Amino acid sequence: MTSVAQPPSPAAEVTVLHVRVSDPRVRPLLRELGHEYSTRYGKDAHAEISRYPDEEFTEPYGGLLLLLVERGEPVAGGAFRRYDATTAELKRIWTHSAHRRRGLARRVIAELEREAGTRGYRRIYLTTGPRQPEARGLYLATGYTPLFDTEADPETIGPLPFEKHLPAEARPARPARTGKAADL
Repeated sequence: MTSVAQPPSPAAEVTVLHVRVSDPRVRPLLRELGHEYSTRYGKDAHAEISRYPDEEFTEPYGGLLLLLVERGEPVAGGAFRRYDATTAELKRIWTHSAHRRRGLARRVIAELEREAGTRGYRRIYLTTGPRQPEARGLYLATGYTPLFDTEADPETIGPLPFEKHLPAEARPARPARTGKAADL
């Protein structure tokens, strides 16, 4: 039996929460991403989720993990980590399988960009796998510049890198936090 995602009722409100990776509400994100990666890339794909220490997605280290929550349940999420002093790297962009085609991934990206800008980042960097055409389309549709030959077979490239420069008005006059004791 195939289930089709139903749009929320007009009264359903989506709330943005900043959470830690250890928050139980993050489990669906990690579980579904693990399943997606394994389905597309094989068993070893789960390593991508544990590649970075959880603290890299916390404010003291220049990162953030957020969830979009509707009726108390996570429906989408994503994170960024400090890539360098002026660049945030987007990771773990996810929409719950029962809530796709609602524009939630675009909202996650917009929220992450806004938060990165308020923390002093001037650029966003990200990669997506060559077997994720919907992610590639999302990043192109939201203004990201591909840092690869878009005419080439994605399987010959490997991870597909993108970047986006944040507008100056979205950034404060202070630099991004580095996680060093002097910044805390």
